[in-house]
Amino acid sequence: MDLPWWSYVISMSLYFLFLLWVVDYFRKHPKASAYFWIASLATFPLWLLTGGVEGWFRWFKILSVILPTIVVGLARIAVHYNKTGRLWSVLKKPGFVWFFYGILFLNITEAVVKDFQLGNYANALAGVVLTVTIPYVPKYWKITTTGGSDLIAYTTSGWNLLYTLWNAAFVYAEAPKYFAASVTILLAAEIYPIIKRRPELYVIARVYTLAAHLLLRATADFFPAVMDASRWFNADVLRWWGIVNLVVATPFLFWFTWQLDSGKAAQSFRHGRTTADADADADAKTDDPEAGVPHTRESNTVPA
Repeated sequence: MDLPWWSYVISMSLYFLFLLWVVDYFRKHPKASAYFWIASLATFPLWLLTGGVEGWFRWFKILSVILPTIVVGLARIAVHYNKTGRLWSVLKKPGFVWFFYGILFLNITEAVVKDFQLGNYANALAGVVLTVTIPYVPKYWKITTTGGSDLIAYTTSGWNLLYTLWNAAFVYAEAPKYFAASVTILLAAEIYPIIKRRPELYVIARVYTLAAHLLLRATADFFPAVMDASRWFNADVLRWWGIVNLVVATPFLFWFTWQLDSGKAAQSFRHGRTTADADADADAKTDDPEAGVPHTRESNTVPA
């Protein structure tokens, strides 16, 4: 579909601002976030009626994003309100963040498999590098008890950038029509932590932007009408893009390994800050947006 340039500018800008609001709202309101994503499962019939979810990859993708997003919300509630009970106790355990690590690993891996199927071997290998350089659990993952109880992952700026480049190239090959929309959600997740000056918010920003995008595609797919990027596709661009991503990923893999081997990871992965510094930045002095009282409990993290 041939669309005027201003259609992309307006639609992508408005969508970008909407996604920033989505992340900010769900971060500040853990209970509303959990309830919303649980309720989103009621839209399942629309996924079938609209044809917005077709093929193994789309079904696997939406389920492996929406269901874990619900778990994120429940875990945040468990920590935020210090819930008691068997289920809540499991969700509050520091080791439970292994679940989120596994989901991130799974989501990258499913795209890597699809990339191999599409013949994008260089980009697929860059995705493999991403899977082995996810910061380890539980040292670099946690759910804070300050603010709205964020899911924190101390990914590095290099990892975030590589993920954005890799995923953009993947979508460029897998669904060119939705490339403009996908670039928008990737930029929202990349820029939100920069706006907040908290790089460790990248994963939670990615969780909510991706979940919102997949839900919209499955229920009310307006993207082709306002930002169809089909005509942007070029096979040569795709091939070289994957090669560039692999070239960037290779030294990053060596840097990541060197940080671990030299013992510098504890500082470099946290961008030069300690865990206590990060907690202090997590709106620790602000009132709870739902309960109306400050939080004073310790974060559910394992000491470095």
